[in-house]
Amino acid sequence: MTTRTPLMAGNWKMNLDWKQGLALVEELGEQLKDVDTSKVDTVVLPPFVDLRTVQTAVDAGKLPIAYGGQDLSAHESGAYTGEISGQMLTALGCTFVAIGHSERRQYHGETEELTNAKVKAAFAAGLTPILCVGEPLEERQAGKQVEYSLAQVEGGLEGLTAEHVAVSVIAYEPVWAIGTGEVATPDDAQEVCAAIREWVRAKHGDTAADAVRVLYGGSVKSSNVAELMEKPDVDGALVGGASLKAEEFAKIAGYQG
Repeated sequence: MTTRTPLMAGNWKMNLDWKQGLALVEELGEQLKDVDTSKVDTVVLPPFVDLRTVQTAVDAGKLPIAYGGQDLSAHESGAYTGEISGQMLTALGCTFVAIGHSERRQYHGETEELTNAKVKAAFAAGLTPILCVGEPLEERQAGKQVEYSLAQVEGGLEGLTAEHVAVSVIAYEPVWAIGTGEVATPDDAQEVCAAIREWVRAKHGDTAADAVRVLYGGSVKSSNVAELMEKPDVDGALVGGASLKAEEFAKIAGYQG
């Protein structure tokens, strides 16, 4: 049996300026003193303009917090106004980057091809991609949540080696549960997370399937994280609103005691 270190990633979305971000990450560092951080990877995904501040705070305080970007460009550099390259993120000490979040897909029209190009750009820059997948309400109501999510996994990981897939993170986040207060039941989460792992097993073998971390996202709170984490194929959480409160996010990271 393979033991995967749980990963709790807080997506700040378009919230908190650099001063507010500094206050949050410093308070989170304080709160995590009561958590056995050797048993969990705690990650924050701030807005781009906060990253330098977060880097300074984490380094100065030797905080047990990793951090990353909420997106990156598929390009290395060049005339792409408003874009941020993977190399720019790694230069700031980032180790993770979210890719293909449903809000990027919905509001910016990001396709499977673009998501796949961004995953490859992340690896080229030495970043670990957190590939976000998940179905809208109509697909859930039609019973097509597994089929829909696996199509996004396949599109996002197209052309990757088993070795790259093994160190990837895949976040299953049903769109209907994001910021709505609605949360998939633990069984709902397990169904899709297990299907994702079995897809990886069939495509890339046991080693990759046993190593890849599959997260659940969608209205995760300290009050429901434990029952979600009891499921064998849920390896952590992609947390939205609750990650903006240091005490709450520390409770989520420290759910295991």
